[in-house]
Amino acid sequence: MEQNIHKTRYKLLADFTTVHRFLTDVYSIDTLNSYLLPQFFEYAHTHPFFHHQLTHRFGLWEDGRKLVGIACYEMNIGESFLVTDQDHTFLLSEMLTFAEKQLSIINNNKQTLSVWVTDKETDKIELLARKGYTKVHTEPVRIFSYNKPFIDVKIPDGYSLISLEDENDYKKIHYCLWKGFNHGDNPTDNIDDPMLMQSGPNFRKDLTTVIKAPNGDYACFAGMWFDEKNKYAYLEPLATVPEYRRMGLATIALTEGMKKTKALGATYCFGGVPEFYTAIGFETICHREMWKKEWQSVNPYAVSMATSNP
Repeated sequence: MEQNIHKTRYKLLADFTTVHRFLTDVYSIDTLNSYLLPQFFEYAHTHPFFHHQLTHRFGLWEDGRKLVGIACYEMNIGESFLVTDQDHTFLLSEMLTFAEKQLSIINNNKQTLSVWVTDKETDKIELLARKGYTKVHTEPVRIFSYNKPFIDVKIPDGYSLISLEDENDYKKIHYCLWKGFNHGDNPTDNIDDPMLMQSGPNFRKDLTTVIKAPNGDYACFAGMWFDEKNKYAYLEPLATVPEYRRMGLATIALTEGMKKTKALGATYCFGGVPEFYTAIGFETICHREMWKKEWQSVNPYAVSMATSNP
């Protein structure tokens, strides 16, 4: 089998669809692809913070003409995911060596790499521990099962529930996300970021929910993605402007998106880390873990932290 395997570099314009399909095909609720879900991968590619200029450092492993493994980052160099199909897990050690060379970062003459896994991926965890990595972070992965009833919260008087098919004001979206993610008191006058974030091939305006305040502001924004093959929904992003918090708006917007994806055939939805999600019925199914290694830099291919930002 190994005689047919060859490694190539990721070509951003040519390989995205192939990788997205691969991540969809190898998805398992047991391991979650180290949480490199296809929707997670796509959302990152359309995020303003994504470092497009270094995606050529992603590694692709093919068996014949079939993609069987990928080593990549989410947003930027210095972190990595290692994902294979079930028949090619023997490549993980080689992929980790590649990631240490191509995806690590240098700071103060120290080279570092962080690798994301889930706590169910014992083969990857054993490999990382053997190679000198240490677990430095853990966070829950939560889902809402559609076997459960949705929480019923009444929308406040004067507020309205819309989708981006009804109205799509980029300036208002930018303001909502800027304030909702606590970026500061003075939002930039930017419409390109929300336009970029809607440019993914699987972005669904009809599944994206906005709660509009009586004055016309977008008070809450909930993006929703649907995996047709694996029958789940993926929430990203969810944000509420501070002055509109503690009114149940996030619950209402999220529930609206979940109802829409249930109607399409989804059986559960991925949520986020904050306790808000457990309060409305999300359950922890596993944990994401970040394993990190630091070593004296001898790698001419590593990227300096000072030059890693897009």
